[in-house]
Amino acid sequence: MSGKLRILPLGGLGEIGKNMTVVEYEDRLLVIDCGLRFPTAEMVGIDLVLPDFDVLRGRLDDIEGIIITHGHEDHLGALPWVLRDLRSEGELPPIFGAPLTMAMARSKLDEHKLKEVDVEDVSAGETLELGPFSIELIHMTHSIPDMVAIAVTTDLGTVLFTGDYKFDQTPVDGPPADMARLAQLGAEGVLVLCGDSTNADRPGFSPSEAGIGPHLLQAFAQCEGRIVVTCFASNIHRVQQVIDAAQLVNRKVALLGRSMRKNANIARSLGHLDVPEGIMLQPRQIDDFPDERLIIVSTGSQGEPLSALRRMAFNDHPQVDLRRGDTVMFAATPVPGNERAVNETIDRLYAIGCRVVTASDTPIHASGHGYEEELKLMLNLTQPRYVMPFHGDHKRLELHGKLAEAVGISPDNIFKGQNGLPLEIDERGARFGKPERAGMIFVDGVEIGDVADVALRDRRMLSADGIFVVVATISEQDGKSVADPEIIFRGVPFPEEAEELVGDIGACIDRTLERAAKDNIREIDVLQSMLHDDLAAFVYDRLRRRPMVLPVVVEV
Repeated sequence: MSGKLRILPLGGLGEIGKNMTVVEYEDRLLVIDCGLRFPTAEMVGIDLVLPDFDVLRGRLDDIEGIIITHGHEDHLGALPWVLRDLRSEGELPPIFGAPLTMAMARSKLDEHKLKEVDVEDVSAGETLELGPFSIELIHMTHSIPDMVAIAVTTDLGTVLFTGDYKFDQTPVDGPPADMARLAQLGAEGVLVLCGDSTNADRPGFSPSEAGIGPHLLQAFAQCEGRIVVTCFASNIHRVQQVIDAAQLVNRKVALLGRSMRKNANIARSLGHLDVPEGIMLQPRQIDDFPDERLIIVSTGSQGEPLSALRRMAFNDHPQVDLRRGDTVMFAATPVPGNERAVNETIDRLYAIGCRVVTASDTPIHASGHGYEEELKLMLNLTQPRYVMPFHGDHKRLELHGKLAEAVGISPDNIFKGQNGLPLEIDERGARFGKPERAGMIFVDGVEIGDVADVALRDRRMLSADGIFVVVATISEQDGKSVADPEIIFRGVPFPEEAEELVGDIGACIDRTLERAAKDNIREIDVLQSMLHDDLAAFVYDRLRRRPMVLPVVVEV
């Protein structure tokens, strides 16, 4: 054995989403996954959240490749943003993954005009030699086809990244996970297992995706009007189950949402989606068919602000107006952190008069992540020397660690980490290294950048309490006010005595300016600071609110 192996998670630990890990050996880098997550409610105006990949800047030439486990946004979605940012440093590294995953990657890169990137298909069972890394892709089952685990072997040993997985014995898209190869790796020796922790809090085994179809069929048969099924745009299995059930109840299917249609087309072209002739409708044809003959498959299962279902719920969709008699089925469960947005969407649907069916009402969703017994099975098959729980909030990482202990792994060999905390392994053993920067990068519109906390704080203040702009005109000679202050307010919930309050604010401004003139204060920035502090205190005292106060001082 020689050298030091370093495993640095940039996302996915202490959270669900933005999975990205950098593996370093002999000064060469390998990136595993490149995902994003969606903003929380307090991230006002933010569209996407990316992992902070600052550690890659200045090291583009050291990156041997980027390998993607599967096509979900939390593992693939940040790829074009990261590459777009790094390309100014030189030639971009190649991207590797299974065929469906790479087809989705190419689509994303084309949208961002990243034509120069080398994107290579690698099937499960194949190996790659990239610098000091020997990489093998291992077939797994998940809620999207072409899911692979990644075994990265160096002189020190093998690190197994499970990606998202479940041990589904009756998958809808082909063979079950390659348990034989996992067991063989275990017999050969796995140095570190970096394992999915998403459902470490759920006992037993996860239900098979194959069991969802009959329940969808039963649910469809009980509906008289239009049916809207919402699920992840990349859940090709669920779309297939809906199409199969729709055919049996003699309904047409329309796909809504750009990502839903795009992913379905990619999956269909690669043979992962079997669509009977004549069953699909274009969105513009929805109004041409009777309600009892129609099923709409839509994005928006997580309450995403611009998704098709969210727009329908708020009467803002160009093709579909929901109405009483429609049934909306949530064939997905909320990702931790999205519960509020999902509940808001459901409540709006009830307000319209829709019937809402969720996975808690009838089993129309099966998780793509293994439960406790499957996590134990993975541990027992691979028999790792060290375990590093991945892909989960801190609670689930802790529970995954307990499961590892339960199957006989020493607590000293279980490393429950966090983003930016590297696990370093050499011939002396494993330990956490010096923390690296690993925060969040916000996408605001079409640009990325570290939107400062102060910017988000200002946005929250504006959205909650509004803004005051006051313009004060003072004499250049003595600093005294020479005109009535101009007061502009927007979004401020005024009481009925607004006119009196504006007058009082003017008096407050005059008092501040008189005090400044008396103290011979002439600097504009100091005057504006004094006005801000006095006005903010006055407004809070009167309104019990904290609007943004922007004072402007003009000398004449």
